[in-house]
Amino acid sequence: MSAAGGVIVPQREEQAHGPIGHGGGVDTAFLGMLLFIGSELMFFAGLFAAYFNTRAAAPVWPPANIDYIEPFPLATPATIILVLSSVTMQWAVWRIRAGDRTGLKRGLAVTLLLGAVFLGIQLYDYYELVTVERFGIDSGVYGTLFYTLTGFHGAHVFGGLVGISVILLRASQGQFSGRHHIAVEAVSAYWHFVDVVWIALFVTIYLLK
Repeated sequence: MSAAGGVIVPQREEQAHGPIGHGGGVDTAFLGMLLFIGSELMFFAGLFAAYFNTRAAAPVWPPANIDYIEPFPLATPATIILVLSSVTMQWAVWRIRAGDRTGLKRGLAVTLLLGAVFLGIQLYDYYELVTVERFGIDSGVYGTLFYTLTGFHGAHVFGGLVGISVILLRASQGQFSGRHHIAVEAVSAYWHFVDVVWIALFVTIYLLK
């Protein structure tokens, strides 16, 4: 604890300047998030490896009777929405670095909305594929890979939305400042990771096929 103008200020508040500490090292909380993201990166790398290995061994890919996994009309708009959510998330980080709590809350709220819309589109796409095209996770190896890859990503999006909701709630209580916002930086890094993984999935599943 230290005194500043007669007010007792927590030491961590004085020393927190974002992911980089006074000594030039990475904050331990932020480092923990980076390590977690690294483990998730390896997890998705394994899923991508399974997809490309199966694709290389298949005589025809995707199977000849599957012609409805297209980038339009749902996947492309969903991708644009998720990319925009990454922009608004970064804008929220920039605002709190400048000490703008109102800007932080607005950026988080818009990010939360865009992420929820993306997840809603994905669920609607699942509904259409299962009920109209009769294409489910049990529809051969292609169906298994499609739902495994996109489903795990959707679960990560949901996890990100939970994290953003918690940060938004804390921001509404005035817990962050220009000097103390490690949690915002950590959640932002995770959300950008989710965004990058989806772009890779979109290119792999919808464009390269």
